[in-house]
Amino acid sequence: MKQGIHPKYVEATVTCACGNTFKTGSTKENLKVEICSECHPFFTGRQKFAERGGRVEKFKKKYNMD
Repeated sequence: MKQGIHPKYVEATVTCACGNTFKTGSTKENLKVEICSECHPFFTGRQKFAERGGRVEKFKKKYNMD
């Protein structure tokens, strides 16, 4: 590796929009993110699994043809 061309790698503080903060390594000292593992629906278990169904099921539901 060449000397003097790489940015400094420092400990960074990451701040999420939900208020959660944590430390990680980065070339910047402060990072701001919109979503993190504390508020993301996939990681928190609040993810919605909608039963989408096919075209026939949607038609039957629309016209009450059970």
